[in-house]
Amino acid sequence: MADNKQYVTQVQDNGIVMISEDVIATIVANAVADVEGIIGLTTKPGADIADKIGMKNWGKGMKITISEDNSVCVDCNVVVAYGHSVVTVAQAVQTAVTSALESATGINVAAVNVNVCGIVRQ
Repeated sequence: MADNKQYVTQVQDNGIVMISEDVIATIVANAVADVEGIIGLTTKPGADIADKIGMKNWGKGMKITISEDNSVCVDCNVVVAYGHSVVTVAQAVQTAVTSALESATGINVAAVNVNVCGIVRQ
């Protein structure tokens, strides 16, 4: 299995800008937290094992995949507040994550996959 890139590389006039996967994860986490109806990100069972085998952000409730063409695919595991439309909240997460990544970094977002792992009454 091929290793995933850990940086998005952007060639600029004066040199190269490298954006870490951890920076992308932070932007994603903040964008998700700002969506109305989201309780938060959640880990899936086995996240501690995923961390050990190199899927380092899966334990944070997301998985980030950087392609060879520097586009990004994000998988988010979220918990939705009871009483909100699951589909509407998931679409809002997709929009928020795409917008935040594109505006903050200029990265092309290929996909934002939202896995609704639970619903919680507040």
